[in-house]
Order: sequence, then structure tokens, then C-alpha cells
Amino acid sequence: MNALRRILYSLLSATLLIAGCAACASPAETTPDGAPAPDAGTDGAENETASDEAVSAGKLSDPDADECARLTYEYLCSNFGSAMISCQQESTWRGSPDYEMDYIYGVTGKYPAMRGLDFMNNDFDGVVERAEAWHEKGGLVTICWHTGVYGSGYRESLDDDPDYDKLLTEGTEEYNGMIASWDRAAEALSRLRDDGICVLWRPFHEFDGQWFWWGKAGAEAFRTLWRMMYDHFEKVHGLKNLIWVLGYSGEIKPGWELDPDLFSAVGSDTYNGETAHGQAYQRLKQMYPGKLLCFHECGLIPPLDAFFDEGCPWSWIMPWHGNYLMNNHPARIMEAYHDERMIPLSRLPEF
Repeated sequence: MNALRRILYSLLSATLLIAGCAACASPAETTPDGAPAPDAGTDGAENETASDEAVSAGKLSDPDADECARLTYEYLCSNFGSAMISCQQESTWRGSPDYEMDYIYGVTGKYPAMRGLDFMNNDFDGVVERAEAWHEKGGLVTICWHTGVYGSGYRESLDDDPDYDKLLTEGTEEYNGMIASWDRAAEALSRLRDDGICVLWRPFHEFDGQWFWWGKAGAEAFRTLWRMMYDHFEKVHGLKNLIWVLGYSGEIKPGWELDPDLFSAVGSDTYNGETAHGQAYQRLKQMYPGKLLCFHECGLIPPLDAFFDEGCPWSWIMPWHGNYLMNNHPARIMEAYHDERMIPLSRLPEF
């Protein structure tokens, strides 16, 4: 990194750390009238007090995260509660991997700030190339992974049903096969690390829905699986460029809590056009005080006014690819991207 860029990084880091990171701990809050209490038996005043006492000051799960991860996280914290980062999941089978990005630009004259990618079908090289190109544009990158236990794609992610006793036992054939698959993903993520690219890493998403193999054995097995990947990526591969994102389904089943030291952002998803789909925002806020909250998958985009009026200003919002995006009326997409509270690519600082 040249000297000028390092100076700019340092100035941005200092500015965000002083002025913005505290916003992650206490985002703008408005509780919608008539909203159900996130947890039975606890009134609103007690919730507020508990949240105020328990929040962290925008702390990453990895205290040794690299500079780009720290800057990215500080930036997200600085906007949390007052603005939402625009994001869009890509598809790679509609003639161009930029199909959704180009469509949004054609409708709005703006690009999303964050691009969603997927290691699905072992597309490690392609994802790295597209992530690098998006970073060159000045954008942020989030990656999920539809995969079987040993690799490949969406069908395997649903159909695989491993023997968890063997899978989680070091030295077994099942364990070694899974780790070999993780190593291929880690190698791709390490290339992005070496290029100075931060990744909002969202593995094992919708785990509490239990339709993917990583949730089928229940909450305790999932907690072990997550910790295994976290430790493997952090300690074996030195992936200091990751911001770990814990991605619940829309239901957020009770009993699926995870150690908050093992992730830096948490979210939920839904395709029903609601802003908080059954008050998921408030439940996650109570479960994990001080964490960034994200709307990491949706179909129809609710009006931005609704997010703020209903007290659920997620850190970022990501419509899914293809028809999920196209089902939104162009006027709704235009309205969202031209609202000052929605941050497009052109308004991002340099990371």
C-alpha cells in the first residue's frame, strides 16, 4: 500500500472511530406502537436499561482484524441507525454476472454499495475475480456459501444429511472431507485478504430453519460447527479480513443463540415484503445488544420510511437475485436508491 493511501486510511479510521463507532452501540431507536415484547415477562423500560448496559463500542469479534476490516466495520457502525447500506445479491446465469447490478443502474443511475456473492458450485475463482473487480469500483463485498458437506451447490446444501458424530470428530473421513472443502474456501478468502479486501462472511445462513445440512442436527451441533470453522479460518488460515455475519432465518427459533464473541453482525431474512418480519429486529437486538443488525436477504423492498417509522433501521438490506429483484416495481427501486438514508456505491469512502 502506498504512503498516500496509508495516510488516508489512518485519517478515515481515526475519524470514524471517534465520531461513528459509538453509533453501533446505540443506534437510533423507535419502538413501533403495539409491537410485541421481544421476550415475555420483560417490559420496555427494563429492555432499554439492559441494552444500554450491555452494549459494546463497535467491537469486532477478532481484536486482531486487519486494517480494511476495521475501517469497514467502523464505517458500518457510524451509519447504523441513521442510514442503510444498499446491497444486491448477484446471479451468474443470466447472460452476465453483472445482470442485477446493471439493472439497478439502468433504473436508478446508481450502483449498490455492497455486492453479494456465493461460493456455490465451488465457484471460488469466479467469486474472487468479481469481488476484486467490485472492490476496484470502491464497493463492499459480502459472501455466503450454498454448499454440500464436501462442496458443490444448492442441491447438496439441502440434501446432505451427514452423521454429525463422525463429522465433528477430528480424524474421521467425514471430518477430513469437510475440512478439505473449507480449505478451498479459505484459500479463496486469503487471496482477497492479500489484496486488502474485507469480506462480510455469512456462512451457514438460515441455520435455525434446519432445511440446510448445517442446521439439521440441532442447535448444539450447529454451535460446534460454527466454532470449528471460526477457529479454523482464524487460527489456521489467518483470515483477518473477515467480518463474521450470523444469518438467522425469518423465524429466529428460540434456543439457537450463539456466543457473541464469534461474530460481529447478525441478521434475519424474509421474502414477505415486511421490514422486520415478526419483529425480528427487536428480538435480535435483545439477544445480541450492541451488534450490527442486517437484513441479509429479502424479496420485495419495503418503503424506507417504514424501516425508520417502525424502529428497524437495519445496517444493510440485500434483495436476492433474479426475479426476486425484478418483482420490485422500478419506481420502488428508484425511490429506495434516491433516498438520502440509502447509501449507494458512489457515497462510500475509500477502504
